[in-house]
Amino acid sequence: SGPQGAQTGRMLDGIESVLLREEPDAVLVYGDTNSTLAGALAAVKLKIPLAHVEAGLRSFNRTMPEEHNRVLTDHCSDMLFCPTQSAVDQLARENITEGVHLSGDVMYDAVVQNLQTAESRSHIFDNLNVTPGTYVLATIHRPYNTDNPDRLRAIISAFRKIGIPIVFPVHPRTRKEINALAIGGFEGTNIIMIEPVGSLDMLLLEKHAQIILTDSGGVQKEAYFLAVPCVTLRPETEWVETVASGWNTLVDANEDKILQAVCTRERPGKAPEPFFGDGKAANRITDILQAAI
Repeated sequence: SGPQGAQTGRMLDGIESVLLREEPDAVLVYGDTNSTLAGALAAVKLKIPLAHVEAGLRSFNRTMPEEHNRVLTDHCSDMLFCPTQSAVDQLARENITEGVHLSGDVMYDAVVQNLQTAESRSHIFDNLNVTPGTYVLATIHRPYNTDNPDRLRAIISAFRKIGIPIVFPVHPRTRKEINALAIGGFEGTNIIMIEPVGSLDMLLLEKHAQIILTDSGGVQKEAYFLAVPCVTLRPETEWVETVASGWNTLVDANEDKILQAVCTRERPGKAPEPFFGDGKAANRITDILQAAI
């Protein structure tokens, strides 16, 4: 917790101490979080080779801290592992061509590996008053939505007007803001607010949803992998392939657009295309790292 700068500074200090002690051959960072940027800066300052998994993604929304984190990390990385061809192309537009690899998406690897386990081990439906295929799944966690009262109110208002059950695992930040704005009180409504769930439970909830409402990049992708229509509560996405294919719709925090998208959303006529690889991205990344160090 704490301000963005304080978070990043504390992590940079802590990670640098670990790197000085361990003297690794390389530093591997993932994604676009504050810890990603902190790890990247620590490695660069100590002249340790830096590898970035999920490189080349852009939302082009500089009001989001994740965008700054991913851009800065890409521009100081030695090895850049791109999940899609469009990510490779974006790096080339920024004159980054050295050390760029089209690896595929390790998150797709994880879904392929864990889906069968989720089916056998998750008991999430035992504790919910819904049956598979009868509900909407919703997640909201980005500060872009949770820290803006107007956006959060519009999203929750739309949720209340959707005519079918909404399973809503609530991020702690989101719960705090809902309580602060006094827009909760979901008892007796279509909104089923639950605590955050583990990855296996989440996979099962995603697989059996009619539709998914989210501001999460990862959930957008998992919806795509599982062939579940997605409505993204943002004006843009870094996962442009999911929108181009017709499986994802951008609606921002506009109440009318959210309701329209949910009411009219149908599964596209064709299955999702394999933009994100073949489920073996991690193998490619480890092979490249081994050869490099």
